[in-house]
Amino acid sequence: MGDSRYTVVVAEDEELLLNSLIQKIESMDLNFEVIGKAQTGTQALDLVKELAPDLLISDIKMPLMDGITLLENVNDKFPYIKTIIISGFSDFEYARRAIKIHVTEYLLKPVDPKELYNALLNVKTKLELEQSAYSNIFNDAMTRNTPEQIAKVLREYINANYNEEINLNLIAHSMNYSAAYLTKIFCMQYEITPSKYMISLRISRAKYLLSHNQELSIKQIGEVIGYHDQGYFSRIFKKSTGLSPLEYRESVAGN
Repeated sequence: MGDSRYTVVVAEDEELLLNSLIQKIESMDLNFEVIGKAQTGTQALDLVKELAPDLLISDIKMPLMDGITLLENVNDKFPYIKTIIISGFSDFEYARRAIKIHVTEYLLKPVDPKELYNALLNVKTKLELEQSAYSNIFNDAMTRNTPEQIAKVLREYINANYNEEINLNLIAHSMNYSAAYLTKIFCMQYEITPSKYMISLRISRAKYLLSHNQELSIKQIGEVIGYHDQGYFSRIFKKSTGLSPLEYRESVAGN
């Protein structure tokens, strides 16, 4: 597991700083490989969608889309991607928003190489611990099955663990697959991506709890299904149903 290579997208609008940061990351011998670099927030988001990296490192001050908005978008669509935010401002508001979207590390400019090393080491440790948990099921032996069987096992795993954080990248790594290939075979079998399937399970469970467990608060229901930030849970629920959790509960009660 220690030999696994983890992929990184780096976003920084100043080209010299961007290239310097990439050089530092790849010289630290922590098995991180930079597979994409961006100088705008929108470009970074496009790269994340295309490459599905294990880690996104972004400056806060970015053109077209600032770093916090970028990370909020990534957290909504790819919650398993680890994130490091870099800021030239020691501003509490940035730190507070970063904590809300579960940023893994928060570094101040100019980036100290020792602090960067420690941040990357922390991310690597988290990734290795998560991957070791998946490797009991998703490993070389699993790849001897047909794509249909692998998709079925993944579906059963999501069914049993939908309220936990599931890292599709690391599941794919454990079988020496790409996340794109794993998503493809799942889609071919079930006509939905693994991420969307997990969200559908969470929303379905939330609807049941909102309807049948009036004693539970919106925050408690979010936590039960795997969303520990109430605002994030409300956004995901409304995006899926057109109603906020409270509006849904009131509509059910009214009927």
